[in-house]
Amino acid sequence: MTAPAPDSLTDPESLRERALDALVTARDRTALLTSCVEDPDLTAQHSPLMSPLVWDLAHIGNQEELWLLRAVAGREALRPEIDGLYDAFEHARSERPKLPLLPPAEARTYAAEVRGRALDVLESSAFRGSRLTEAGFAFGMIAQHEQQHDETMLITHQLRRGPAALTAPDPAPVAPFTGPAEVLVPGGPFVMGTSTEPWALDNERPAHRRTVPSFHIDTTPVTNGAYQAFMADGGYGDPRWWTPEGWDHIRPHGIEAPLFWRREGGQWLRRRFGVTEVVPPDEPVLHVCWYEADAYARWAGRRLPTEAEWEKAARHDPVSDRSTRYPWGDADPTPEHANLGQRHLRPAPAGSYPAGASPLGVRQLIGDVWEWTSSDLEPYPGFAAFPYREYSEVFFGPDHKVLRGGSFAVDQVACRGTFRNWDYPIRRQIFAGFRTARDGSS
Repeated sequence: MTAPAPDSLTDPESLRERALDALVTARDRTALLTSCVEDPDLTAQHSPLMSPLVWDLAHIGNQEELWLLRAVAGREALRPEIDGLYDAFEHARSERPKLPLLPPAEARTYAAEVRGRALDVLESSAFRGSRLTEAGFAFGMIAQHEQQHDETMLITHQLRRGPAALTAPDPAPVAPFTGPAEVLVPGGPFVMGTSTEPWALDNERPAHRRTVPSFHIDTTPVTNGAYQAFMADGGYGDPRWWTPEGWDHIRPHGIEAPLFWRREGGQWLRRRFGVTEVVPPDEPVLHVCWYEADAYARWAGRRLPTEAEWEKAARHDPVSDRSTRYPWGDADPTPEHANLGQRHLRPAPAGSYPAGASPLGVRQLIGDVWEWTSSDLEPYPGFAAFPYREYSEVFFGPDHKVLRGGSFAVDQVACRGTFRNWDYPIRRQIFAGFRTARDGSS
């Protein structure tokens, strides 16, 4: 897929096709994730950290109704009595199984009815007249929202006990990466964020100049093999490497390895979507919290990159002195660029996807694993909440750490060089890994 042509962001028919493709792709994935298990698995809560899958299914439909049918088209509510049930801020995930949720068949019917009407709205949209409809923003926002919940549902599948319900081919094997371990990113200003990406969300905006001193960053994410060296050196038992908060978290919880790992017969095994396998040493490490990533970096004599450093490594082309949409340029991702969209159910080996490298040669900045940064989630200068405060603004502050780059579970519509994710530093069930950095002068 090539970069969007200039008229594809303004021409109604091009926008219609782009939005339709994004919506259909998301719904096909939702159907896969909710049809591969029986109804008891849809209504069960597989972890107090996650909603029942059937809640996500109806929530997807409810958000689509709220924004595309009511806000954009001005239509009457289909099921106003369920709005509170599927308001993510009204009920904590741990409480949702107790709610009178729509049963699976009714949730599917509701989501399908909303989708049919939403496609009618899309067919007649002129993509102008309001900020919500300009360039198809509302349709892109809903496609991104559904894909984000698809990733959430995939996390639930990973937490679910029982035999494998999902299958996918493995990434193509590659020769062990023998390139440089790190890349020097020159210091200086660059443009962070965006004011032009039509479907960018509010926390990605606006574009602004940032100056970052020179720094070194890992060429690839930290691998399972490298992380096992930290473990073998007693990393989990040495308070020198941990922040006080991290140490106070891992000790009482008995954390001694990434989530889903266990030691057996002298080797480390992991459970991955219902399959138990030997931990592959060449894959990026997965299911580590921010405290674990930070401790590893300290042990290695390094640190986590700041969010600005990560984005400069991913977007800034030092030759043209411009920030691109992706590390490889402005073209939309292809399977040669990155591991995205649940095409595989695991990260690709470190060093994969040379076509997706940044101009300086940093690899796998997009896809494979979300990457923890050292930064708290904060608004950019000039930030304005749109179209609702609860998407970003209520999360700003020191409680949430920023993750960048996406994972194998992320679709390209919800993943770009400016996209920002965030979570609590204790979270391990998410598809998160990391890479490390050091100052350019060190």
